[in-house]
Amino acid sequence: MMARKKQKSVQSSGKRKTAVARASLKAGKGRVRVNSSPIEILQPSLARRKSMEPLIIADAMNRLSKVDINVTTLGGGIMGQTDAIRTAIARGLVLYNGGAEGIDEELREEYLRFDRSLLVNDPRRKEAKHQLGRGARRKKQKSYR
Repeated sequence: MMARKKQKSVQSSGKRKTAVARASLKAGKGRVRVNSSPIEILQPSLARRKSMEPLIIADAMNRLSKVDINVTTLGGGIMGQTDAIRTAIARGLVLYNGGAEGIDEELREEYLRFDRSLLVNDPRRKEAKHQLGRGARRKKQKSYR
């Protein structure tokens, strides 16, 4: 019976508003897929460029070699999902390249220097509508005269 080498894989997630993205990273040919289609054909182009930011930074630091990334997204709108995707990818790459100690400190510092929201979820949410008004802040005018 042959001993099988355990293949390294990492799961990570990212959130923005009501959008959630889950990324799984494993050794491979360097493919990045979002909802089972290549990230290179993600539309609109602004969402594509924003989603690829963590990949560009990791590639410049030679941390992207031979890793396949599969991302699935649920909920929210296009840009909420985009921010969730970039957070999930960045977190996954930091964990994947960490080795035995857990996290890649150098890559983590570079991500934080570029944009804090790459590694930290954005906690902001939509404010709920209140009574006597048409929205969260707008109210019917009151007149006492």
